[in-house]
Formats: sequence, structure tokens, C-alpha cells
Amino acid sequence: MTAPAGGWHARLAELGIRLPPVAAPVAAYVPAIRTGSLVFTSGQLPFVDGGLRRTGKVGGSVDAEAAAADAKVCALNGLAAIDDLVGLDEVARIVRVVGYVASAEGFTGQPRVINGASELLAKIFGEAGRHARSAVGVAELPLGAPVEVELTVELR
Repeated sequence: MTAPAGGWHARLAELGIRLPPVAAPVAAYVPAIRTGSLVFTSGQLPFVDGGLRRTGKVGGSVDAEAAAADAKVCALNGLAAIDDLVGLDEVARIVRVVGYVASAEGFTGQPRVINGASELLAKIFGEAGRHARSAVGVAELPLGAPVEVELTVELR
């Protein structure tokens, strides 16, 4: 899918999706940076209204379905950072998604969790939302977040 008439914002409106405000960095970094025709986001946590939706380890105190919903929020926060930096309508395609899942011992469903972000991006961007991806289990994430997602996008 190429950007629809009215751009990606029109597609978001059609889907009933509103981008959140850009999440404030929790350390010494910027939310997104451009180099050439690419934009890289910093790792986005599942912040809603300035706070984490939940904390904990996936496969422990957080179930995989809740973590997938958090990955979706992370992706929206990434899109908000991109929109703030260059404008969402400049996005040609999603190139890569990297998802980190704070995993309880023995949890191996990281791909299913990061599908929350991947499926949202495909829903918004269609074929331009199909991307390369890594889903990585980690011991801890910043502030106790269960999920963190990074996006790389190509610009027009």
C-alpha cells in the first residue's frame, strides 16, 4: 500500500487510531534521529499519559497477550516520534522492527509478543508495513517495562 489520499494520517483516522504525544526520553538520548533517507527511533516503552501501562516479566506477572498490547503501544509511540521529527506522511516503508521482551525464566514466546507491533504496522501501512524483525528476550528493561520496541523507517 502506498500512502493513501490524505497520507498516513488519513489512514490512522480511518482506523480510529490517534498518535500519542511523543514520550519524553528517560535518559540522555533523543526519541528519533534521521540519517539520509532513514529514521531510527530510540527504544520506545509502553508509555501512556507519561507512565508505564504495567511493569513485570512476560511469562511471569505479565501474560503474553497483555505484553503484545504493550508492544502495540510501543509502536505507536515510535510512530509519534517519527511524526514529530519528519512527519508521518514522509514514511515510504517500515524497514525493521526490533523488540525486546523482559522474559521470565523459560518464556520463549517473544515473537508472539512483538507481533503486537508488527501486526499494527501492517494494518496501518499495508505492504509498506512489512518489515525485517528481531524479537529478543532479555532479563530486564528500563523502569521494569515488559516490552521495548525500536523502529527503522525509510523516507520518500
